[in-house]
Amino acid sequence: MNPRLDQPLRLGTRRSKLAMSQSGHVADAVRAITGRPVELVEITTYGDVSREHLAQIGGTGVFVTALRDALLRGEVDFAVHSLKDLPTAQPEELVVAAMPLREDPRDALVARDGLIFEQLPDGARIGTGSPRRTAQLNHYARALGKRIETVAIRGNVDTRIGFVRDGELDAVVLAAAGLNRIGRGDEATDLLSVDNVLPAPGQGALAVECLASNTELIASLAELDDPHTRAAVTAERSLLAALEAGCSAPVGALADLLADGQAVNEMRLRGVVGTLDGSTLVQLSTTGPVPQSYDEAMALGRELADEMLAKGAAGLMGERSL
Repeated sequence: MNPRLDQPLRLGTRRSKLAMSQSGHVADAVRAITGRPVELVEITTYGDVSREHLAQIGGTGVFVTALRDALLRGEVDFAVHSLKDLPTAQPEELVVAAMPLREDPRDALVARDGLIFEQLPDGARIGTGSPRRTAQLNHYARALGKRIETVAIRGNVDTRIGFVRDGELDAVVLAAAGLNRIGRGDEATDLLSVDNVLPAPGQGALAVECLASNTELIASLAELDDPHTRAAVTAERSLLAALEAGCSAPVGALADLLADGQAVNEMRLRGVVGTLDGSTLVQLSTTGPVPQSYDEAMALGRELADEMLAKGAAGLMGERSL
């Protein structure tokens, strides 16, 4: 027997219940592919311990840096990230070897008394830590002729839903994928249509990352990759990178595959950016052939970003870094 088959692969993961659940699913799949044991290595990130708002502590990357450092130091062999937490710039020493099949990308409402968004009372207090959700929820409420108050919150799923259970908030908005992955999808009282609230780029998808030099592991992890998920989220993240220019921008994006009968032949990419009060949104879409390469997916995102910038998107995102 090859002695290396006894040697566990070390999977770096954040400590939250959701991260452990996501990583556990990936670990099971990697065990099945490689025949090797996989052990979870829990790593605390700055985003997990800080109570400040994400925009103040550096945005998405705060959940990723510690995991990437552990990879570069050789303390873990691979790591699992929520793709929406991954900065759009990819370090040369690391590679996203797999993007498994995406979960539900939508946002979920967890409201008191089983209410859906349209039933919330005027002035309802809704918890979210996301500028993207804030802008679109306010816009959605305006379209319904009502006013809401968005309340900035942080914390894990239990903490956030606890605000509703305790009566402190009327509702909170979370990623449906996260609720589903920890077996709590039935607590959502409403799944927000992407026609009203576009998700974060990459929401619902995972990124499995390892050293670019570890070709053997890259080949094994590639078996977990879903090409349609990769094409979609690459286009979404390209849009974000082209719009964001370094600021913590309220950008939503979703690429979905359009099937003609059984054959998937087109991809529609939708993007949105808006003011936090929801008074102004720039929302556009483009449809084209399903990208067959990384470059084609990137081009689709950049093309839509250019159209959005031409329609005034830059002015809605606050100061842009030059």
